[in-house]
Amino acid sequence: MATGDQSDLLQRIKATIPRWFGDDAPILDAVLSGWAACWAFLYSLYAYARLQTRILTATDGWLDVIAGDFFGTAIVRKQHQTDASFRATIIINLFRERATRASVIAILTELTGRVPVVIEPQRPADTGAYSVPNTGYGVNGAYGSMLLPAQAFVTAFRPVGSGIPYVAGYGISTGGYGVASRAEYGSLSMIEDTVTDADIYAAIDSVKVAGTAVWARITT
Repeated sequence: MATGDQSDLLQRIKATIPRWFGDDAPILDAVLSGWAACWAFLYSLYAYARLQTRILTATDGWLDVIAGDFFGTAIVRKQHQTDASFRATIIINLFRERATRASVIAILTELTGRVPVVIEPQRPADTGAYSVPNTGYGVNGAYGSMLLPAQAFVTAFRPVGSGIPYVAGYGISTGGYGVASRAEYGSLSMIEDTVTDADIYAAIDSVKVAGTAVWARITT
């Protein structure tokens, strides 16, 4: 017997009525059990609704509603993503560092698994300077310019793909045309949770400083 279930509520109801019927009253118990069943359902609905009022305890589609309230369509649940994983995504993005160089690097690294290259043309640590050891022509550093304020150049890398699991490629011994094998025609729909170029551009835009220009290129 747990708090709020049918047995618990039946005992609570019986505790409030006079003892006229004694301890053995099957007809009364049947009538009261019907009421207890209804109230147990209402209690479970209340308990469920209470969970949905907090991000840490929300479940099911209510997490999607919460994500929509905070982020619009910028953050949506991925296919087959669990509540725990999606909740972590929401919390991370609520408290994510923004409006810094480090935030651009962090979000792209998290999204693609690869650290981007960020060049700010007015930052000597990126461009180097005369008589300093952190640069070399054709070796390290980039051209700087005092004519490009509040701008940066970002080279983002696409994530390293793993292909389509359990499907052999051309020239693989486990595949054979027209026979039982590990080969089949593949399609983009068979690749789940891929990171698109649009995702990468959106990630940069979500954390960059307002009023700045970030010139991005995406490569493998």
